[in-house]
Amino acid sequence: MDKEKVKILIIDDDPKVSWILSEGLGDSYDIVSAKDGLEGIQMVSKTSPNLVLLDIKMPGMEGLEVLEKIKSMDRPTEVIMLSGHGETKNVVESIKKGASEFINKPFDVKEVEIHIQNVLEKNRLRQELEKLRGELKAKSQYDQLIGDGPGMLQIKAVIEQVADSELTVLIRGESGTGKEIVARMLHNLSSRKGGPFAKVNCAAIPRELLEAELFGHEKGAFTGAHKAKQGRFELADKGTIFLDEIGDMPLELQSKLLQVLEQYEFMRVGGVKTIKVDTRIVCATNRDLEKALKDATIREDLFYRLNEVAINLPPLRDRREDIPLLIEHFLQKYYPIYNKEYRPLSPRAQELLQNFDWPGNVRQLENIIKQIVVREDENLVLDTIKGQRGELTPAPVLAGSHSDQNAFSLKKRVGAAIATEEKTLISDALTKTNWNRRKAAQLLDISYRSLLYKIKEYQIGQ
Repeated sequence: MDKEKVKILIIDDDPKVSWILSEGLGDSYDIVSAKDGLEGIQMVSKTSPNLVLLDIKMPGMEGLEVLEKIKSMDRPTEVIMLSGHGETKNVVESIKKGASEFINKPFDVKEVEIHIQNVLEKNRLRQELEKLRGELKAKSQYDQLIGDGPGMLQIKAVIEQVADSELTVLIRGESGTGKEIVARMLHNLSSRKGGPFAKVNCAAIPRELLEAELFGHEKGAFTGAHKAKQGRFELADKGTIFLDEIGDMPLELQSKLLQVLEQYEFMRVGGVKTIKVDTRIVCATNRDLEKALKDATIREDLFYRLNEVAINLPPLRDRREDIPLLIEHFLQKYYPIYNKEYRPLSPRAQELLQNFDWPGNVRQLENIIKQIVVREDENLVLDTIKGQRGELTPAPVLAGSHSDQNAFSLKKRVGAAIATEEKTLISDALTKTNWNRRKAAQLLDISYRSLLYKIKEYQIGQ
């Protein structure tokens, strides 16, 4: 930090002290002064000094109280305490309350300047460290979007361009393509990275509870609302809220979401007070929103407001050039986690995984690699995805092996047949109800939660 740009505030009731420091430091720093604690606090708020020289003994509001109030303010301000009463308890109490250093009176101005330089240098190094930590955190998140094909490089470029803007981003893609990873990248690469990141899955929360989850509720708003509760929008203030499966949001809630997008305000369920929030909204869906527009299951004004920037994640089958990178990434990730000795996949396994259709996309590939690491038998694991979309043929196995025995296991064969029939019935029900999960659950005569579990288990996507 250049000395010419450093503003120092002196708070001392002794005008001689202020004069001596102003004369001695005025050529190198921008010096302002206050005659007591109250005026000093007002000047900190008004002038935003980089550093405060604060007397510990003053009439009225004493230095320790002033220090505490300065440290409670939003803006970061370094404080050096000055005192003619060098008791140990004052030194300890000052450090506890956040003082950077402690100088006893009488002092030499050059000694004070050395302390000032030390504090400013420490502050500079701390800021650089925080910046590096932020960059490393952002980079570690950035590295999770594996792929160097043309499509993924273009997506990464768009993320970098829009991350630090206030534009609403709509992330589209099949289940398992990495939509949440992109949402977290947008947050971590933005100036909001120090704020909260709140995720809401609009499809996993019953519609009667989704409004309260998003916007909070007042005490007594409905049965079971024994006390007021903040919603996710309030909790994400100064940060980012990620609305996953936005295409499944009930129509009656969409107008309230539109109000937040346009006016940054809403009311809790059962409330009468308008609440203001400063939250960046990122949404994701695997649904065909253009079809939803035609079917009037999504508001046209909301669709265009959400779609300020669209990021379309391709399915894994459309970026096969990235599959080897992903395989190696997951191997490197899970071998240390499960304390296993690293072993690369055989060329045959690599070829099979490269040519598979991956209906569950990157998430499915990750699960397969995780199983290979844990079970230490790639043939066993590859056999589990035989018959799924993509026609993966497992590598040959020796007669009498565990996999060979499984082929003749009546229990396993019947279980596989039931699973195939379940998946078909669930897919048909979802298609029939236009992917309305609640209606599909009623049609199948199972609970909503069971249906969500089955969709995840069978990796059913659109």
